[in-house]
Formats: sequence, structure tokens, C-alpha cells
Amino acid sequence: MEFDPDVLRYFDAMKALNLPPLSSLSPADARALYREGGRRNGGPRIEMAAVRDLAAPGPGGPIPLRLYRPEGVAERGAPALVFIHGGGWVIGDLDSHDGVCRRIAQDANCLVVAVNYRLAPEHPAPAAAEDVTAALRWIAAHADEIGADPARLAVGGDSAGGNLSAVATVAAREMAVPLRCQILIYPSVDNRAAPPAYPSRDANRDVPPLTPDVLAWFTRQYLPEPRLRDDWRQSPIVVPDKAGLPPALVIVAGRDPLHSEGLAYADALEAAGVPVERLDVPGMIHGFITMGGIMAAADKAFDAIASELRERFAQA
Repeated sequence: MEFDPDVLRYFDAMKALNLPPLSSLSPADARALYREGGRRNGGPRIEMAAVRDLAAPGPGGPIPLRLYRPEGVAERGAPALVFIHGGGWVIGDLDSHDGVCRRIAQDANCLVVAVNYRLAPEHPAPAAAEDVTAALRWIAAHADEIGADPARLAVGGDSAGGNLSAVATVAAREMAVPLRCQILIYPSVDNRAAPPAYPSRDANRDVPPLTPDVLAWFTRQYLPEPRLRDDWRQSPIVVPDKAGLPPALVIVAGRDPLHSEGLAYADALEAAGVPVERLDVPGMIHGFITMGGIMAAADKAFDAIASELRERFAQA
């Protein structure tokens, strides 16, 4: 599969910047570089009617949240997407995905509540999953206070955030927290020590940004104990019973090492009776949703997300 022309232009631009490899940096420097990339490539900033910083109690202390309310959305009783940012469980924060959250809020005409979970290596697995579960529980219990409709909640995220979103849906099922849908954007769903042979892991092995050295860098820090890799909170594809999970939109990128496992997870959900929509974006690379200013294909993803959320939130 050929690369999308926007991807080739992005590769040229990155080469010209001559940035250091992510895997050569400290976590703090990598976080700053990732945050700057989001600002550089994310496109124009979308103004909101209101943006509020909140906090939910968590197992390791308060979990920072950021609530986005776009123009035209009611101050009370609005549908809400709980958004979980990506970044390999090591990088990423409320600022790195600020543009993504604003775009989804505007396009889907809903609240977005972003979750700033604890990061590795300071807080390895399962800290991120614990925080996301605690944040979702708190948001559902306090929906009225933050202007959300507790009966119209969804969860979604990209990459590691897609992983944590999949984990959150299982936790929500056990907590009896109703979710209208799950939005999984090129999710990492299989981090087992010995996963099956996913074709895209070979075909796209050396495609940035998820090159082998970067994947190993993330894994060393987030999953220092090999036994944790087979736990469903790190590899949600191993959850034996996926029945009753919320409807899913699964977005994958054709030149992403995670392409095959994202589709495998969609197939597993569908086999369990879960309604699934798929968006497979050819020629696109991992991380493109955060590059809306330079990747035209990001519009397709945002349109699909908005359509899914509007449809699910509108159902009785």
C-alpha cells in the first residue's frame, strides 16, 4: 500500500526539522516534543463556549480532567464523550490533545471530558487503567454537576487511549455504568508477550512513528513486569466475554503497525454481538488524528466520530 501524499510531505518536514528520535529522549523531553508536535500539526484552534478544569478522586490522588463545551450545547443535560489521550502510556496530556477534543466537541455537538491519567515510567501499569476507570466512575456519578446527561455518555481515545477506552468499557459494564458507544482510534489492544502474527506488524514494521525502537521504549516503561502484558487491562483483546459492551467505531490506518490488531478487535466485538462500524484509512500512519492541520484524511476520521456520536446520543 502506498503512503498518502500528505504522509510523504510530513516525512519530508520531519526530516528537515532533524528532531532527535523519541526513544533517545527522557520521558520529560519526549513529552515536551509530543506536545509541541500537537500544536504544530493540529490546525487552527477552535474556540469553545466554555473550557473548565476539573478533578476526579483516584487511587494515586486527584485525576485532572478538562471539560469542553462548544457553542450551541446546553449547559445542563448534554451528551458527553469521555476522551482518553494517546501517547504510549508515557507521553501525552490534556494539552497534547486539546485540539482533538475541541474538534470532536464542535463536530459532534457534545461535551468532551478529557482525562489526564498517570503516566509511566513514574506510574507503570496498571496505573493508567486504574485512573481511567476511576475517572469514568466519577464522571458518571457527577454528570449532573458538570452539565452532562448520565444516560448519554460515551468513551473514546487514540492509540494508548484507545487501549484504555476499550478497558474502560469492560470496567463500565462491571460497574453498571451505561455507555452509548466506544470510539477506538488506531487502538493498541494486544500487548501480550507472545501475540499472534498480525500482518501489519511486519508490513509496517519500520513506518514512523511506531518504529520498533519506539514501541520497545514505550513497553519498557509502561510494562516493566512481563506478567502484566497478558492482563486484560493491558491487552483488552483477551477479555473472554465481550458481549454487552457498547457499540464501537474502530478507526485504523493502513500504514500503521497496529492496523491488523485494531481490525481483529473489531471482529472480536462483532462476533460477541456488539454493533461495530469500521473506518480503514488507506495510506495513513499512526497518530494522524492529532495532525488535522496537515493530514486531510483526519477530516474523514473526525466526520466518522461525529456521525457515530450524534447517532448514538440521539437514540432513545
